Amino acid sequence: MKNHILKATAVLAFFFSMPALRAQVVLQPLFSDNMVLQQKSQAPLWGMSKPSATVRVVTSWNKQTVSTTADASGHWKVTVATPKAGGPYTITIDDGTPLTLHNVMIGEVWLCTGQSNMEMPLAGWGKIDNYEAEIADASRYPDIRIMNVKNAISPTPLDTFLAEDGGWQVCSSSTIGEFSAAGYFFGRRLWQELKVPIGLIGCNWGGTLAEAWTSEQSIMQMPYFRELTQKVKQMPPTREALQRLYEQEERDYWQAIYDAEQGRTAEGYLWANADYDDSSWPEMRQPGKIEENGLSGFDGVVWIRKTFELPAGWEQHDLTLSLGAIDDEDNTFFNGTEVGHTDSWFAPRTYTIPARLVKAGTNTIAIRITDTGVDGGLTSEADQLRLSSAAGTLSLAGPWRYHTAVNLHDFPPRPVNMAGNPNLPTVLYNAMLHPLIPYTLRGAIWYQGESNADRANQYRELLPLMINDWRTQWGADLDFYIVQLANFMRQQIEPEESAWAELREAQQHTADHLQHCGIATAIDIGMADDIHPKNKQEVGRRLALAALAQTYGKKLEYSGPVYKSYRIEGNKIRLYFDHVGKGFVTDQVPAPKTFTIAGPDKKFHWAEARIEGETIVVWSPEVSFPVSVRYGWANNPDTKTVIRNTAGLPMLPFRTDQWQGVTR
Repeated sequence: MKNHILKATAVLAFFFSMPALRAQVVLQPLFSDNMVLQQKSQAPLWGMSKPSATVRVVTSWNKQTVSTTADASGHWKVTVATPKAGGPYTITIDDGTPLTLHNVMIGEVWLCTGQSNMEMPLAGWGKIDNYEAEIADASRYPDIRIMNVKNAISPTPLDTFLAEDGGWQVCSSSTIGEFSAAGYFFGRRLWQELKVPIGLIGCNWGGTLAEAWTSEQSIMQMPYFRELTQKVKQMPPTREALQRLYEQEERDYWQAIYDAEQGRTAEGYLWANADYDDSSWPEMRQPGKIEENGLSGFDGVVWIRKTFELPAGWEQHDLTLSLGAIDDEDNTFFNGTEVGHTDSWFAPRTYTIPARLVKAGTNTIAIRITDTGVDGGLTSEADQLRLSSAAGTLSLAGPWRYHTAVNLHDFPPRPVNMAGNPNLPTVLYNAMLHPLIPYTLRGAIWYQGESNADRANQYRELLPLMINDWRTQWGADLDFYIVQLANFMRQQIEPEESAWAELREAQQHTADHLQHCGIATAIDIGMADDIHPKNKQEVGRRLALAALAQTYGKKLEYSGPVYKSYRIEGNKIRLYFDHVGKGFVTDQVPAPKTFTIAGPDKKFHWAEARIEGETIVVWSPEVSFPVSVRYGWANNPDTKTVIRNTAGLPMLPFRTDQWQGVTR
């Protein structure tokens, strides 16, 4: 953080020091050669000059002069009336020494913002599909102009920022490679349809949270963030001091949890002992997420134990214990002795059990699992949970007994490392968005949510709050288009709850309830093993379809089918939709592992489905009285059975119920 603050401070110091020696106005990177101003608007221009200097701004499109007087600190701002799209033009700013901006275009300006899937460049670390050909093709679009805001954080709002390459660049093969791929393909489609200059401002940072992009004024409305937001404002001045503070808070936090943990004695962990009587503990099937096996919403420490029989002869060999991946941390015991410990989430566990611990007959495995958020427990497939040796292989899949030892929800939130941390409330808004205000925009495109998925239910409030915050700060009803999260992670075997599904629902809820807000789903173009899917062309195209229809009034289909309502018909449910177009299209009907259905017991089963005109009928022989249907309700639903409309756009995931989810 110190480096980011020092950079910003240096710029401010330059603006404010030695005004008598300044020979020319000083501008933000927003105002540079190749810039794009929003058409048919009152566009503000601002900068620094000598205190009390007269500043004249001349625009070549109307040859009008607008004058103002800098204040005592040298700040000045004017507003110029922009015409309909066109260019190139010049803008001359004169405080006694003229400065002329060349190749200025008038068109449509959009902010491209979010986390890594918006940040993902065509080349660089991104290397999207067909990136070399796309980069070579980019020189065909010189009317697209791009600018990247450099990453920075600040505990308080800044008025200055730094841009890659100093400001606006003309789109070309030499400039587009490190720009947002989703943003570029969005802008390219707009240009192809509108034939006006397009300005794209990249303002994004991988792995970041929505609250970091929100102002203090708004985020303080949510009690969850108030204490941490106040701490941000009072942060120590150096990175070293912040690091020391965090390390002490982290030690205190885990000590308090350790002190409160059940099953721990001065001699060690009572529940690790082979002779401990766990017969009163409930059972859960393993492998399987603990949240889906009796501990919905749980975060903390839980023990699981399994007692089993080994044939004679096994005691003569070392054993290999395979547990698959565990989320987050484990301490694993065999017959009371610790045989392994891993604190890396989702890392496969393979531990060696020495022959001296093995006995013929009854043996016990006990695993202490620490889950700090979202999913927890053994997350592998059943065949990965096993014991093996020269004597053979024994599956450990099946019922295990469990008991919770400590619940993190009984404690204050875990300390956050504020040293150089871009995920603190307000810090990205302060450093990267606030300096852009009030540059006139048509709107923003937003690809973010992966980092907030463990608090998806909260996102239903947070995302609309952030959008309205930006609109308030800009003093304009900015159009806002959201990328609904792509499919990711392993495909489900059985119907299951999903934090990512809940996050997608929160995104759609926002689009449905805010004016001038839309959504483009990516549910069918993700990758199971890569959180950064390569097909950013389609992401940009779908965003552009939404904007062309909803912002620019083009008559085109911009959305896949959207669930509207349902009706129970005996042992079936009939679903109704908007945006069906001329009908549904799917490769497989009935579509296996696409729809699930549940009765009053809230237990979901795979469902059969039949398209009937503009409706879909869903049922299951296992559910005699259905009350809820879900579609695509998973981290990574089966994309082979995605249902589309005749425009080729996929149905948005949905559920008909409002039952409490895993992130409530």
